[in-house]
Amino acid sequence: MNNDTSTLPFDPPVIRSGLDIISIGITGLLALLLLSFGVKALIVTAVKYINTWKYLIDGGSIIQAKFDQATYIRKSNGRSFEVLAPDNRYVFVSSPDHIKEVDATPDTILSLQAASKQMLQPVYTMHRFNWFDVRGTEGVGFVRALRTLLTNNLPNILPDLSRIIRSRFSELQLNFPLIDGARHIPVYPTIVQLVVLTNAVSFFGEDLAKNEQFMVSALAYVEETLICAEIVKLVPKFLGPVIGGIIARRLKSHDTIYSTLLPVAEQRCLERENAKLGRPVPKHADCIQWIMETSPKHNPWSAHRVVHELMAIWFGSVHALSTTITFAIHDLCLHPEYIDPLRKELDGNYETFERTAQGLLLLDSFIKESARLTPVEAMSTRRSAIQPFTLSDGTHLKVGDWLCTPVKAMMQSPEHYPDPLQFSGFRFADPQLVALIAGVDGPMQPQPSKLADVNYSWHVWGTGRMACPGRYYAVAVMKVILGQMLLNYDCELVEPDAPRWFTWRSTMLPKEKTLVTFAPRSRKANLGDRETEASH
Repeated sequence: MNNDTSTLPFDPPVIRSGLDIISIGITGLLALLLLSFGVKALIVTAVKYINTWKYLIDGGSIIQAKFDQATYIRKSNGRSFEVLAPDNRYVFVSSPDHIKEVDATPDTILSLQAASKQMLQPVYTMHRFNWFDVRGTEGVGFVRALRTLLTNNLPNILPDLSRIIRSRFSELQLNFPLIDGARHIPVYPTIVQLVVLTNAVSFFGEDLAKNEQFMVSALAYVEETLICAEIVKLVPKFLGPVIGGIIARRLKSHDTIYSTLLPVAEQRCLERENAKLGRPVPKHADCIQWIMETSPKHNPWSAHRVVHELMAIWFGSVHALSTTITFAIHDLCLHPEYIDPLRKELDGNYETFERTAQGLLLLDSFIKESARLTPVEAMSTRRSAIQPFTLSDGTHLKVGDWLCTPVKAMMQSPEHYPDPLQFSGFRFADPQLVALIAGVDGPMQPQPSKLADVNYSWHVWGTGRMACPGRYYAVAVMKVILGQMLLNYDCELVEPDAPRWFTWRSTMLPKEKTLVTFAPRSRKANLGDRETEASH
């Protein structure tokens, strides 16, 4: 063979290193892409890919922009809209017909549990909890446990919760500097600690709430779950089990929670068997017992399954509660004109609220308005398609795509709320009640409503038959914590004009460094308020 290259019309390239190979490969790939798709199509594809990653840091704004665009177009064709993330495709619907369509679709096609499973990655974050995609496969007793049994028990625990919150907040303040008679407190981390304590007492009883190691892990668990789940979702799927396993072994909070709750659940299961034999057993009024008792009669849950369910409930209860309460405290500082009427309501009605878990309608409206303008989420009604599905407008979902509602955009739409961007703390209260309050006015809704309600334009708790069963408990805890703050402290944002939150995906989270001053109200002032109220 003749190897003489002197007659070639060009000098052959000499490959000097691995970088040359990579460079040639990339150049060839780009040339192939340009020939196959064209420059314009390639640029469009690149921009689309970049925008999917932009969703991680600006998801709420992207959803809002798409909603505004779809609202304009909807006047002619009523179509849904899509938003793309690095790991998923979200299809948003906001019309009443589409929302009813989603709610009526069987769980075997559109699944809330499958969406939650993807969002939380429980195999890695909840001690290998691998729940089924279809709701009810192992029973839905937890719905009755939260919506009925926990709610019915509120009058028994609210007085204790008030005492515990009042005492614990006084202790926590001592960790922070006293400046001009007031403590400068990072409000979000402090509220998280109060919510963790409240939930531990409500779900498991005061004895377990005194277990320091358990409480430290219960506090860390929510943040560790969010971080681990996000990493697993964003790495290539084939690496998910490896990365998830490594992270799960390093994050110990879920192991501590599991190992602490398991012996208690095992003892309760043993008592359940003894009760079947007619033997006397102690009575318990806590979530461990209710979850166990409402599991399927023909196939009762094991202690392991009970603990897994409790861990899932724990995450949901701490995250949403802490964020909503924190934003409500921000709004109390930003809108001090509401403080006096709220205090008057509390002075005259707080003890009745403790006994009944009902009432405090002005505070209820204030929290609801705060949640409307600074919601935890810009997305609600999550349903993952576990079978291909097509909406009535022709929009198609492949397996793994999500159907959602743009809850924040809907709650700030003039279609549903007059002057939607104006804070009106008593917007949702009865106008006759509000008319009695001097110095407070603002746009009102056509009909009064409550924070725990679920309807077409209020999706904070989810939608229809899948709405959060623990919302009545959550609302009561919000009122307890905010009620104690209002009755016992004057609060003020240290930097009211500073940014107070950041976003990740569709979630809005308070900044941990936002400081609020809490100055104790004098006992004389408290008594004076109550005596004035009583004289009327």
